[in-house]
Amino acid sequence: QTLPSVCWVPLGIIFFGLRETGILFVLVMGSFFAIALSLRDGLRTIPPAYQHAGRMLGARGWKLYRYVLLPASFPALAASLRQGFSFAWRSLMAAEIFVTILTGFGLGQLLHFGREQQAMEQVIGIMAVIVVIGLLADKIFFSPMEQFLHRRWGTGSSE
Repeated sequence: QTLPSVCWVPLGIIFFGLRETGILFVLVMGSFFAIALSLRDGLRTIPPAYQHAGRMLGARGWKLYRYVLLPASFPALAASLRQGFSFAWRSLMAAEIFVTILTGFGLGQLLHFGREQQAMEQVIGIMAVIVVIGLLADKIFFSPMEQFLHRRWGTGSSE
């Protein structure tokens, strides 16, 4: 990504004000392009033999996409969503640090207040919580989903 997600924060504040909508805007803009590019690259890895086999079995037009290419793209979609989550998680923390300082309560606000009070234990503790939440989301949701889709569609295991 050539534009860091934190760069979307001022634009989100201008468009949506200091509300959760601005944070959501930063999340979407921070992860959308990563998901789209990863999905595009993953779609390029679908073996041409799938398309040929689908055509030999009579799939043409939308049926070819619906029954052959779309299911074959699921592992790439899972990988791109996994990558998109990591970008969205970083975007959320960046947006929270800026936006929730003024508007509400969140991990970003706790991190900011720890810095303001020079409470190193609070800053490190919040950083640890952020890491644990990110790892749990990846290990509980994204990794099993990606492995299931790779096994289901016969494209091997991702890890």
